[in-house]
Amino acid sequence: MKRFLNWMRVLISTALACLVVFAYSPAVFAFCGFYVSQADASLFNKASQVVIARDGKRTVLTMANDYQGDIKDFALVVPVPVLLKEKQVRIGEQKIIDRLDSFSAPRLVEYFDSDPCARYEAYDRVAPVGTTRAAAPTTEAKARRDNYQVTIEAKFSVGEYDILILSAKESDGLEAWLIDNDYKIPQGAKELLQPYIRQNMKFFVAKVNIAELNKTGSQVLRPLMMAYESPKFMLPIRLGMLNANGDQDLLVYILSPKGQAEVANYRTIKVPSGDDIPVYVKNEFGEFYKSMFKNSYNKEGRKVAFLEYAWDMSSCDPCSAEPLSQEELRKAGVFWLDSPNSNQPSSRRIRPIFPPNNGRVFITRLHIRYNRDKFPEDLTFKETSNQEFFQGRYVLRYPFKGEANCDAGREYQRSLRPRFEKEAQTLASLTGWNIADIRRKMNLSSLPDPVETPFWENIWK
Repeated sequence: MKRFLNWMRVLISTALACLVVFAYSPAVFAFCGFYVSQADASLFNKASQVVIARDGKRTVLTMANDYQGDIKDFALVVPVPVLLKEKQVRIGEQKIIDRLDSFSAPRLVEYFDSDPCARYEAYDRVAPVGTTRAAAPTTEAKARRDNYQVTIEAKFSVGEYDILILSAKESDGLEAWLIDNDYKIPQGAKELLQPYIRQNMKFFVAKVNIAELNKTGSQVLRPLMMAYESPKFMLPIRLGMLNANGDQDLLVYILSPKGQAEVANYRTIKVPSGDDIPVYVKNEFGEFYKSMFKNSYNKEGRKVAFLEYAWDMSSCDPCSAEPLSQEELRKAGVFWLDSPNSNQPSSRRIRPIFPPNNGRVFITRLHIRYNRDKFPEDLTFKETSNQEFFQGRYVLRYPFKGEANCDAGREYQRSLRPRFEKEAQTLASLTGWNIADIRRKMNLSSLPDPVETPFWENIWK
């Protein structure tokens, strides 16, 4: 009896926790469960990360540098829709991007079956839901100087970066100017530069100031942030394809006071989510997610953006990391918060019934794998008022391990083999892994046959 009462307390507490989520969030699907692991950006060797805080025409863009090579050879050329001034550019913090990544990463959760022989009334379950000068230009370059048709609109330094804002009339001239001024740009750049020039866009050009970098005590380049106003809600990715070797992974964290953001010029679909998978995947979750993502990417024609997470930043369920505090959100570029002195994390599960719009932050995590062939256009985004919650979430269900010497227990034991077979087939479908290997790892052959043995066979053994 005591065991039964303890069990009931746990059941009622869990049900109430889920009901509270429903009461405060009528449109929310409650993902009650226990967080186990996550698939963050570190899984993908060539992953770039960008944070975009956007409200109306106002944008704060943060770019994490994943440059691999000699830092003195680093050069960044980014088309921007407006002329940026020094006050609009800042150094960001990688730890803030890491926090966003951890908070929104696809996750693994686990549940444990209860004793099938326990006697209790049936209750409705809530469904789980150094500055270096450039070499002097050659004589030939000097002769071309008047023909560049390139204008230096602004010149300043921010942290370890020396920055120029350029405008140009012809891509040939811009390419020649960059090369003659020792910016190491890849072959074929002029063909991709021309469309941006036609749109009257400017070019944000950055080099590393080695002396300033040495002052930071780090050999890792810090993120760059830029703030501007423009109706263009886009991210230029085509220039990055020039020096890309194979597929590139891009993780975009879009922060908005309104709701989900989508890619406007390519399909945006949800990553497969909510499936029960074998419990052994707990020790192989990274490999599982990489295989699952690759398989989904290929099935969708390799020309799609995947939604991995969409949620109000004031809550999470289950939480893979604490929600960011308002101070952290400001460091991520969120400029519409109304409580400047608050630095406490928000509630993990319960959010206000009517949170003020100027204090709401909704995060959308998009994962785009792109290459030269499948993504001929830069990414353009659109804000929406869709506040549906979504997370890439994968479920482990552990069978009951105690004795089950009752009719219900024997029925439960016979149900395990079909259940695990379904999990094996789901895993094979999601990842493309060999079904025989999956069954072997699950040791399915050791489980009881799902067909009950006729009683007379037990009599005349």
